[in-house]
Amino acid sequence: MKYNFDEMIDRKNTGSLKWDVPDGELPMWVADMDFRTAPAVTEAIAGRASHGIFGYTVVPDEWYEAYQTWWGSRHHFEIEKDWLIFCTGVVPAISSIVRKMTTVAEKVVVMTPVYNIFFNSILNNGRNVLESRLKLENGVYEIDFGDLEKKLSDPQASLLLLCNPQNPAGRIWDRETLERIGDLCVKYHVLVLSDEIHCD
Repeated sequence: MKYNFDEMIDRKNTGSLKWDVPDGELPMWVADMDFRTAPAVTEAIAGRASHGIFGYTVVPDEWYEAYQTWWGSRHHFEIEKDWLIFCTGVVPAISSIVRKMTTVAEKVVVMTPVYNIFFNSILNNGRNVLESRLKLENGVYEIDFGDLEKKLSDPQASLLLLCNPQNPAGRIWDRETLERIGDLCVKYHVLVLSDEIHCD
């Protein structure tokens, strides 16, 4: 299917969180695409909406199959159906995992600067944020592994909330970096929660 990625669509005055902002404000903090939704998706939504009843639904097998097929064909990674849990979005998922996998007053490590909603997902659950600041070197953000290890070694640190690709720095952490992070987390018994919502 061909798709026009050059079409400009005016989204102002449509209730858009991204574009209905004061003049002069640049809404670069929100990851909200400006491409028109693919016709197959809008047709499926319209078809479902035409039924006219919006009661509780089950997650169809096709949902699981779509994820399994995508990850298998795109990343050569086979996902078992029972590894997948439906959630309404990345933020509710992160918040639920923080609540389930940590206890009140424990510390969650984040490498900053990072997507600001991470802080809400930690603090609103009664956990504490433990920041490890990224270093800006020659215009590129790098992990300060000395500082990261210090934070992970804190006895109250139980979870690392990792952002990959890193938002807002735009870094995609390479395999060596991820293995180094993983080794530190194993060493200090810290669970990793990786937000990879923008991996594709």
